[in-house]
Amino acid sequence: MRGKAAGDSGRVTLGVIGGSGLYEMDGLEGVRWVKVKTPFGAPSDAYCVGRLGDKTVIFLARHGRGHRMTPSEINYRANIYGFKALGASAIVSVSAVGSMKEDIHPLDIVIPDQFFDHTRRRASTFFGDGIVGHVGMADPVCRDLAGALETAARECGARVHMGGTYICIEGPQFSTRGESNVYRRWGMSVIGMTNMPEAKLAREAELCYATMALATDYDVWHEEHDAVSVEAVVANLNKNVATARVVLGRVLPRLGGPCGAGCPSALASAVITNPAAFPTRTRKRLGILLDRYFPPKKKGSAGG
Repeated sequence: MRGKAAGDSGRVTLGVIGGSGLYEMDGLEGVRWVKVKTPFGAPSDAYCVGRLGDKTVIFLARHGRGHRMTPSEINYRANIYGFKALGASAIVSVSAVGSMKEDIHPLDIVIPDQFFDHTRRRASTFFGDGIVGHVGMADPVCRDLAGALETAARECGARVHMGGTYICIEGPQFSTRGESNVYRRWGMSVIGMTNMPEAKLAREAELCYATMALATDYDVWHEEHDAVSVEAVVANLNKNVATARVVLGRVLPRLGGPCGAGCPSALASAVITNPAAFPTRTRKRLGILLDRYFPPKKKGSAGG
């Protein structure tokens, strides 16, 4: 999980995506706010870049500061592209979720190892427009990063569940009771609205990715608990976010070794389009992903 940002001599660069309730990172030194222009439009907000100890941290409020964007309005491609452009090598996604299992209590932390994409209208790939890539998603979470998160969370005294499936729905409405019960029968562990296509794009960008899911409620399925509401979510979020900040501080010292899960080479055999057929405009837009495998021709070199 090594990365290199501008001015950073090969040290770990961790991206943090703050979900509902987490709109800034405490304790960062040398903070600067960076606006990133991307070929896919504007990210949710400016990125907060700073240092925590000897590690570089890049923070982005997923919904924008002030929580201005619905889950479907978020420009996921721009957000992940921005992290890649700033030199991130790993991303921790901090996300509020509902519990779909009796044993996952509100205020617990879940580190899922699988996702189920139940969204309908989100751009979910950097590829297209003449260049086709099929990245592997069998194991969408970086096991090294997830393991570091688990250890840090347990050290903080949190109740932690390692593994499970996060179902991502379109939103912004919460589920009906019928939907919630179907998801439970499918075997889902937690429910949220934002981790897809985020995880898919992180894989295409060859970034290690793991989620720290903060359980705030039992969605609407539990007969002995009130149905999920914004008031209930916010009340538990305030408690969960404080824990999340401590966990993030503890996870950073554990990062630094090479990724053993293959995340940094996810595109090695993913592109199926013949390089000779790459449209120039698309090739330029995807340079941040493709240059490593298909070096751009130098000016004045022979060839078409």
